[in-house]
Amino acid sequence: MSKISIRFYNDREVRAAWDDENSKWWSSAIDIVRAINNEPDYVKAGNYWRWLKRKLANDGIELVSVTHEFKFQAPDGKKRTADAIDNNCVEIVAKNYPNNRAIAFLDWFTYSDSTVDGQSKKKAYALWESGLMESVEIGTTRGLQQIHAYLFGGLYDFAGQIRTATISKGNTVFCRAEYLHGVLKDIDSMPDDTFDEIVAKYVEMNMAHPFMEGNGRSTRLWLDLLMKHRIGHCVDWSRIAKQDYLNAMIVSATDPSRLHQLLHNALTDRIDDREIFLKGIDYSYYYEQED
Repeated sequence: MSKISIRFYNDREVRAAWDDENSKWWSSAIDIVRAINNEPDYVKAGNYWRWLKRKLANDGIELVSVTHEFKFQAPDGKKRTADAIDNNCVEIVAKNYPNNRAIAFLDWFTYSDSTVDGQSKKKAYALWESGLMESVEIGTTRGLQQIHAYLFGGLYDFAGQIRTATISKGNTVFCRAEYLHGVLKDIDSMPDDTFDEIVAKYVEMNMAHPFMEGNGRSTRLWLDLLMKHRIGHCVDWSRIAKQDYLNAMIVSATDPSRLHQLLHNALTDRIDDREIFLKGIDYSYYYEQED
């Protein structure tokens, strides 16, 4: 239990514990039910899991990898033993789940989602292992282009390239293409030594929206890298609710105070923590999903 992994699926945590003896991960069965069913209540999820085990057994499907040897933290803060299943068992459960919502979960769990988001998220996860982030220019348009090119290379033919067309989202029109290079040059020259300066620069880069697609996912990584190097902190995105973030971003050009407060309250000094990085990726992509 010394090594815990926490990933997020649609705002639901999926925890796993590393088994040194057998060299594999064991995932919390209740977390998986909560994620698939989008169930906020741990008790209801636990009841559903017990029902599901009985149903699968009655259907002749034996979940041989269920173990009770691992403890996960309960909502009251105490650690209690709970059913955990290995990756093979997760696949069996998902493929025999009573509804088809488990298929999307399985794609996410096994990193096999073939969509652009699924493939680029897989690349984002790999950034932690590759060390590429350490070679990215800090706080510059070029650095943002490097991140975008890595995330979307082979997925978009414009990966890493500054757009040449004007784009909009909802009622927001981003920087017109004919002014974009000049605006980006101005953003590069903005100071970024303090938290306030970094947020101001982030707001301006968001309004510039330099790419045809993938701006939010790339720029949040760019922001965390800038914070890490300048102020020794990054954002724990799991502490910022999706709608709160989106609402704050919509008004940030005229009133950045809401965004400023959200980011400030979610700061962490765990800048080299794998869990924080992976949670950040999951939340970043979750923000982009259509409800």
